[in-house]
Amino acid sequence: MGLLDGKKALILGVANDHSIAWGVAQALHREGAELGFTYLGEALERRVRPLAESLGASLIEPCDVSSDEQIADLMARVREVYGRIDMLIHAVAFANRDELNGPFLKTTRQGFLLALEISAYSLTALVKAADNLLVPGSSVLTMTYHGSQQVIPNYNVMGVAKAALEASVRYLAVDLGQRGVRVNAISAGPVRTLAASGIAGFRAMYRQFAERAPLRRSVTIEDVGNTALWLCSDLSSAVTGEVVYVDAGHHHVGFNVALDER
Repeated sequence: MGLLDGKKALILGVANDHSIAWGVAQALHREGAELGFTYLGEALERRVRPLAESLGASLIEPCDVSSDEQIADLMARVREVYGRIDMLIHAVAFANRDELNGPFLKTTRQGFLLALEISAYSLTALVKAADNLLVPGSSVLTMTYHGSQQVIPNYNVMGVAKAALEASVRYLAVDLGQRGVRVNAISAGPVRTLAASGIAGFRAMYRQFAERAPLRRSVTIEDVGNTALWLCSDLSSAVTGEVVYVDAGHHHVGFNVALDER
């Protein structure tokens, strides 16, 4: 018997089988959850649909999180297919590629607003639309990164967006807590995903990560998935408003040098 038998999860943000959201999906499925997925556009549908079907998903729907109408349509389908949401997984983020290199100072107004809308506000928009579907004991989970707290070269406007996302987690946790709905975030270390490939210098940062992390290893989507499983299950029933790091301890290292150089 699985930890999540009979539970319904809606997952936004799977792009391919390297996505952090896919690691989360696999962990939830392993413990008995019934999964629904979204995609953005035909190109991503061709990648997402076979993955979703491999886990027996009953709901595979389009959703552009910048559109309140599409979000409303998605939640109407969720009500029709599942009737409720026990887990809402938000792994959606976007910034223009030319905003993710060089100095933060060159950020454009349009690029700033786009990154904040897709990467931060979308969580609030989704929770608002799902409000009457989230039942007591439900878990809302989003994905962030340490660039929200410290300057990471080239992360730029995405760092600002993730800071807003983490603040949103705390405010939503208070709003939904009285109904027994929990809201948390996972801050994962660098993972080779489609989204990460758009950050200038990512490959070099990824190579250095394992040298500097206390556990001396990289982070996998399975690592993130297992922590998501804990945050979505009753094992974390008194945890809300938190940012949980899954980065092999890297965020504790204060100097930008390999540990062997101490």
